[in-house]
Amino acid sequence: MAIPQLIISMLLFIVLFFGIGFLLNMLLRSTWVMAVAYPIIVIMIIDNVSFFQYFSMPGAAFKALGTDLLSLGSADAIILSAGLVGAVFAGVAIRMLRVRGYQMF
Repeated sequence: MAIPQLIISMLLFIVLFFGIGFLLNMLLRSTWVMAVAYPIIVIMIIDNVSFFQYFSMPGAAFKALGTDLLSLGSADAIILSAGLVGAVFAGVAIRMLRVRGYQMF
């Protein structure tokens, strides 16, 4: 992956998950909803195992998840980490707005 493409992808993931996280935090009146839900979203993006197999066949499902995480490329890991940064920024922004007295947040 080219460097400009990586940088644009990182910015898109930061903005995307900041926006989604900000809206979820505002609607649900909590601070860290997206930061907590983000690892689950990443697992659903990376893994090819269905959600119910984690409960019906946990050994095979978690082994497949570990294999998929280890085979993840460095550019993909950087892009997904940028999404986590955006989700955390959303929580920080909501927290700062609440501290400053904005009651709707």
